Amino acid sequence: MPRIILDIGDIMDGFPSYRVAMVVAENLSIPAERSAEAAYFLDKTEGELRAKLEGADIAEIPEIKAWRAAYRAFGVKKTSYRSSVERLLKTIQKTGALPRVNLLVDLYNTVSASFRMPVGADDLDRLAPPLAYRHSRPGDSFVALGDEGRTPNPPKDGEIVYADSEKVLCRRWNWYQDARSAIGPGTRRAVLNIEALEPTPDWRLEDAAAGLSGLLAAHCGAACRWGIASKDAPRVEV
Repeated sequence: MPRIILDIGDIMDGFPSYRVAMVVAENLSIPAERSAEAAYFLDKTEGELRAKLEGADIAEIPEIKAWRAAYRAFGVKKTSYRSSVERLLKTIQKTGALPRVNLLVDLYNTVSASFRMPVGADDLDRLAPPLAYRHSRPGDSFVALGDEGRTPNPPKDGEIVYADSEKVLCRRWNWYQDARSAIGPGTRRAVLNIEALEPTPDWRLEDAAAGLSGLLAAHCGAACRWGIASKDAPRVEV
């Protein structure tokens, strides 16, 4: 299969500690029903996360503080715009449960919450690579996931976005996903990104990528490969 390119060079000057582990998963099979093994894993992880987050001040978690600072640095001041990992941790703390969407999404949410890093996924067959994290541009298009009216909602000037060659895939860095590349039951190939800032060390990002790959292989039959984009190598091919 062709290699997938991800480039983060456009935002490196402002965020030199930023890194992305891109996982490419092929031969996926997302089952309609979770196996006993998958259900056990999700329930066990959910219980562990619930216990760790009980009474915690999520805003004071070092990884969350780093993402809040990064959002402020590119102009996001409203508290309604938070990183995907902060919103996930708050959901677990409030409800005591991991969201259940489909098994692929459920699995990457366990990695996101456990490692305290934003994780997202797109259907590779709905993408037009190359992919990039970059500042918004005139003409960028975005349609919010869940918007049944498919109302255009383009990014503001200066936003950091995740995009392919045709459209924005996620607005405000990792705040909200576009509808046009969403994972569904029929997804057979996916690109999943795990994002890190200081104080997260490189080895922890590598562990997250390896762990996610193992989960997708074990529970979705996926063949995975991954690589990391960083300041020293902002363009990665996987």
